[in-house]
Amino acid sequence: MTKKCIYCKSEISDNSVIDFCDKCGVGVWGEKMFKAIVASMENARDSNNLELFNNTSRSLNMSKL
Repeated sequence: MTKKCIYCKSEISDNSVIDFCDKCGVGVWGEKMFKAIVASMENARDSNNLELFNNTSRSLNMSKL
């Protein structure tokens, strides 16, 4: 399954920790902040601190909250 940018719908890498392309990320947050966001997300993924959810295969039990 190919991921697409949430802003412009262009294709992005399936390995990306973000759901938007570099062009849109820089456009929204600016280059410096965008790089900081990506670096932080990649560090979290590498440390196994980034949990990805698939809403179709996993449901949240609201009674436990």
